[in-house]
Amino acid sequence: MALSILFVEPPKDYWFLMGEYLPPPTGLLALAAYVERELPDVEIEVMDCQAEAKGWKDIENRISSISPSIVAASGFTCNAYVCARVAEIAKQVSEDIVTVMGGQHFSFTAEESLIDFPEIDFIVRGEGEVTLVELIKCLANGSHPGKVRGTSFKHDGTVVHNPPRELIENLDSLPYPAYHLIEDNLHRYHFSMMAGKNTVYLILEGSRGCSHRCRFCTQWKHWNGTWRTKSPRRIADEMEHLHQRFGGEFLWLTDDNFGYRKRGEGLYEELRKRGYTEDISWFFQARTDDIVGNPELVAKLRSVGNNWVLVGVENNSPEVLKDFNKDIRTGDSRQAIRVLRDNDVFSQAMIVIGSRNDNADSIERTREFSLDLESDLLIYTALTPYPGTSIHDEAASNGWIEDTNYAHYDMAHAIMPTEMLTRREVQEELFKCYRSFYGSVPKNISGFFSKNEIKRRCYRHMAGKRVLSSLRRLI
Repeated sequence: MALSILFVEPPKDYWFLMGEYLPPPTGLLALAAYVERELPDVEIEVMDCQAEAKGWKDIENRISSISPSIVAASGFTCNAYVCARVAEIAKQVSEDIVTVMGGQHFSFTAEESLIDFPEIDFIVRGEGEVTLVELIKCLANGSHPGKVRGTSFKHDGTVVHNPPRELIENLDSLPYPAYHLIEDNLHRYHFSMMAGKNTVYLILEGSRGCSHRCRFCTQWKHWNGTWRTKSPRRIADEMEHLHQRFGGEFLWLTDDNFGYRKRGEGLYEELRKRGYTEDISWFFQARTDDIVGNPELVAKLRSVGNNWVLVGVENNSPEVLKDFNKDIRTGDSRQAIRVLRDNDVFSQAMIVIGSRNDNADSIERTREFSLDLESDLLIYTALTPYPGTSIHDEAASNGWIEDTNYAHYDMAHAIMPTEMLTRREVQEELFKCYRSFYGSVPKNISGFFSKNEIKRRCYRHMAGKRVLSSLRRLI
């Protein structure tokens, strides 16, 4: 029996804090590529509703017209409901369609999701490639999926969780994400604030997991506490592939932690010998201590196109950093921003407020500390209890979570109060943080006329997008 699968990136709102941007659905493309390689007889389509400007009725029409055997979607916590709606629409078209959900949110909430969303047939937990292929094989030959590791489903009204799937040992063995399946959309993917609307913005993955154990993060738990990396050569090959085959000029290396020491030198050498300088620009996120410990690699990677780094500063309080299990020092944060600035690398510092002991005074100190960093861009976030994190487990057990609407789990909405602040007050403090940054006339003038092209574009773009107005509406 020949099967077909439709991967759907549903209509959704993107993070307004980063301005206007449209990223490709790389997670779905990675799964599609693996299915395509392992099961060449399976017909595969990808529907990106964001890029194609399609709505819910369009999804229904697409499913009705192609009659896929399987409809699959994946998303973060804030997109859980729209993913479930894709499954609901598929079932409305035909009860025979098998609906599959994956990704970190559904992996950590498998039982809850299967109960709350009966339209979901299967949840693929954890790493999806091998599990999805085995599930498709079972569906193709009519056998029961009860032995497919890494799946959760309902049987006779009871949720069944099969044993977890072992991880893929060699990430270099994975195929490139199937960008060829969305080739008509490539010119639409962009990150206006950082590269302009007409620069093709694509994404690649250089590793999975993290070697650290931050309490607010799902990454390390999702990947079983491991950090597996692709080789520098494979990463450079993929960057070259995205640039030459698909015209990617602005690339995001999505690793949770880049790891200068482990991969920086190797990736620099691979890109240098291929002659890359400013042909492509690319960015990633890194720890402050890793930047401080490897300033020479910051300079080298800047020479082969790395012009932007997201820096996990998080907070100024040693007590808060310890509670987050962050294992960094505030002095490293200052020095890391300085190292990036000295090498003409655009710095984006990430700051978290709303920890349990926060009050107006402590947040004011955090705000002053963040401004003193002189980072090119500051992104403030409210501590969010994502399912799967120890922060969530602690908050849930103590009854601290006041907002259970997953659509609000975007780090721009306050989800919890603190010991001394109401949830509304935390939201107000978040607005004050952004007002102190974006509302500074000298800072805006400096940004508008900066010698750094990214900084200049960023400030002009964000002024037009009225980020402060959007945040004000959340209060």
